Amino acid sequence: MRNVKLVENELYHVMNRGVDKRSIFRDKNDLDRFFEGMQKLNVLTPTGHLARRLPESTDKKLVKFIAYDLNPNHFHFILEQAAERGIERLMNRLCISHSKYFNLKYHRMGTLFQGRFKAIHVDTNEYLLHLSAYVNLNDVAHTRNSKPGLSKSSWVEYIGESREEFCDKSIILDQFKNGGEYKRFAESTLRDIIDRKILLAELEDELMSIPGVDKAI
Repeated sequence: MRNVKLVENELYHVMNRGVDKRSIFRDKNDLDRFFEGMQKLNVLTPTGHLARRLPESTDKKLVKFIAYDLNPNHFHFILEQAAERGIERLMNRLCISHSKYFNLKYHRMGTLFQGRFKAIHVDTNEYLLHLSAYVNLNDVAHTRNSKPGLSKSSWVEYIGESREEFCDKSIILDQFKNGGEYKRFAESTLRDIIDRKILLAELEDELMSIPGVDKAI
């Protein structure tokens, strides 16, 4: 398959995981630092791998985060590209920064992430809605295999259980009467996946096998 072309104002499902499915977050500090990078590196001209301050609201962003999920050995994003090569630039910064931090902290060498990040064009609204449920509840589906505190997602934002306003949720939530209606839709969608015996691990293996567009070192 040919690489996906990333263009401005289009939506993409972006993902990657640890090499050989190994952990990329071993404790909560690892998870928090990665999330900090999602915020601080998402600007045209950061002052370093992780700037000391959060970007100002007026700073030009590389991408808009629509939804995200972080699990011990993989992550999923729904992103809208906001600047030229925005997804590519953010993913390079984020994965390089986290790899250097992780290797230094745990006295390891070599690649942390599994090759290139994967990107799938979100080309229909139906796909977007079901994908949002899949991403928002991905950590819930993996709870049985996860250590407590090593997962984080935009789910609590979407259902109004967090004051955090990291994601641009309007493209999803404006299609529902309220957060409760979206919650019922998302949970029903996840049950549907499970009921049809589409195992999450198998689905993610299939997604990860799609050629990516940029190296995640």
